[in-house]
Amino acid sequence: AIKSNAGAFIFELAKSEMSYTFQEPTELSTVILAAAIKEGFTGPVFIQGDHFQVNVKNYAQDPKKEIAGLKNLIQRGISGGFYNIDIDTSTLVDLSKPNVVEQQRANFEVGVELTQYIRELEPDGVTISVGGEIGEVGKENSNEQELRAYLDNFNELLEKNRSGATTISKISIQTGTSHGGVPLPDGSVAEVNLDFDTLENLSRISREDYGLAGAVQHGASTLPQDLFHKFAELETAEIHLATDFQNMIYGSTLFPADFKEEIYTHLREKFVGEKKSDQTDEQFIYKTRKKGFGEFKSRFWGLSNEIREGIGKELETKMDFLFDKLAVQNTKDAVNKTVEQVPIQPNLENEISASS
Repeated sequence: AIKSNAGAFIFELAKSEMSYTFQEPTELSTVILAAAIKEGFTGPVFIQGDHFQVNVKNYAQDPKKEIAGLKNLIQRGISGGFYNIDIDTSTLVDLSKPNVVEQQRANFEVGVELTQYIRELEPDGVTISVGGEIGEVGKENSNEQELRAYLDNFNELLEKNRSGATTISKISIQTGTSHGGVPLPDGSVAEVNLDFDTLENLSRISREDYGLAGAVQHGASTLPQDLFHKFAELETAEIHLATDFQNMIYGSTLFPADFKEEIYTHLREKFVGEKKSDQTDEQFIYKTRKKGFGEFKSRFWGLSNEIREGIGKELETKMDFLFDKLAVQNTKDAVNKTVEQVPIQPNLENEISASS
């Protein structure tokens, strides 16, 4: 970021990632800010809670309990320095309903409730950037009718419930990707038929008609490298990249082979119940090895400096490529001009509570 004068990038940790990496928001924020200080980075650092997602099965059994759990997660996130939060209530979309508004109703109603809660907790002087979602990643592609039904009703209900409250800043849509990609029997990843027309159209509508930053693309890191330039060309607001970096770590020639085999053996034994009957071992390992980062957390931290720095260089090369293709270079001045840095007074009780 420093060498490319970049500022428009964000670190995120999803609800699911907190679980399998054994990380709380306070830990991620501490590590990221410590790294920024060590590297001499100055200016805003964006940290986001991603996919603060409603579990549809739990919601069906006990809606109040599920929402209470998400509110607790939001409180922990804000106390941990997450001033960007993507609410994912798209799991509540019910395509069996007779019209698109009813299909989206639970999505925007619960989304508004959680957005109100965020507005109540945000620190003085800070407006937390909240994201919404209309299409669950890995499901049916989104369309204009769904976008308008969600945003029209979301904004109307938010204004009714909390007049003057700031609405969402971006909208996540589904365009054909899935988190982590789709592994083939040999462990490689299937090619994705990404609908760029949908991405461009819905991003434009959300900007021009609703004043949002635009559409958000999830599950993109495993896409072919020759596609990444299109996201900037189509003015995509945000693109999420994670899995390919995990793959690069495990796939690096510098990663100790015996440690990797120890991780894989452990995953085969502990998570055997998650292996589907039609999965090969390669597919199972590909989908499950992310859990190794939490299961062997201290061992990862304890890898030698030589190994960590070597793999870090490999990751940096990939990041250089992405910063170039996604037009992140030379964005620091624009960020500094548009984002006001506000000193936050730490609340020790809240931080301790968020970490417990």
